[in-house]
Amino acid sequence: MVSTAQDGISRKKQERIQAKKAKDEKKAKARQERDDRKRHLDIQDKATRKRIKRHTKRADRRGSGPHRDGFFRRTFGG
Repeated sequence: MVSTAQDGISRKKQERIQAKKAKDEKKAKARQERDDRKRHLDIQDKATRKRIKRHTKRADRRGSGPHRDGFFRRTFGG
């Protein structure tokens, strides 16, 4: 008996299915993390939310390295 391509799904199609599944899982994980962060922020009081927002902005500007205050803050405090 000769085996033909119709016996099962091709390797290319399997790879496409796996890639789509991985993409969907990644998207679902990102959505879950975003929802978790939003829920966490909703639980906090207003002052804490403002502080988190301020520090997040600072971290985004400076990158993931160690924190260093700006010139005026180091010089004059505050």
